[in-house]
Amino acid sequence: MSNRKLGENLKSLRQRQGWTLQEVSRQTGVAVSTLSKVENDQMSLTYDKLLQISEGLGLSLAELLAADEPEVAGLARRSVNRKEEGLRQTTPNYDYLYLSTDITRKRMVPVLTRIRARTLDDFGPLLKHSGEEFIFVVEGAIEVHTEHYQPIRLETGESTYIDSDMGHAYITVSKKDALVLGVCSSPQLNLQSTLLNLHGDADRP
Repeated sequence: MSNRKLGENLKSLRQRQGWTLQEVSRQTGVAVSTLSKVENDQMSLTYDKLLQISEGLGLSLAELLAADEPEVAGLARRSVNRKEEGLRQTTPNYDYLYLSTDITRKRMVPVLTRIRARTLDDFGPLLKHSGEEFIFVVEGAIEVHTEHYQPIRLETGESTYIDSDMGHAYITVSKKDALVLGVCSSPQLNLQSTLLNLHGDADRP
């Protein structure tokens, strides 16, 4: 692929998703000046840098290089998650296990989450991101806090569905940490990458 083609693809992808160069830089760890030069056909990238950008945006390398091509209808993708397999991320409040990470450009992100925070003071500011999410309590009990509703308590086997751009937080109200299965959805094709970056420098083993 020519450098011009890569620059056009990267710029087209960024504009379709409504990202600024600064947002792409935060997601990928590649300097704004570098991204700008690539988009304007002033710099070529090494394979390692291409891989860094594609992983940061939640795309395969092939998808990044063909980012301006229309989506193919009638996909027949499948992902199998074995026990304890997935992408782990540890934050002060949650231990995340992202599932089906082998599928890119998906509009649903399934996450198994262990909740450790026990008070809103422990939790800190409410989280918000684009899309919607469904939360099902697998173990323990949780309290759901949102910016427009009174808190609700959910026991094992109970669930809730919320708009994710409404500030929200889940805290455990059982003796042990609670375990929930969440499914986040959004038209945004890199939702998983956005969720991973909500927590800044959180650990990803």
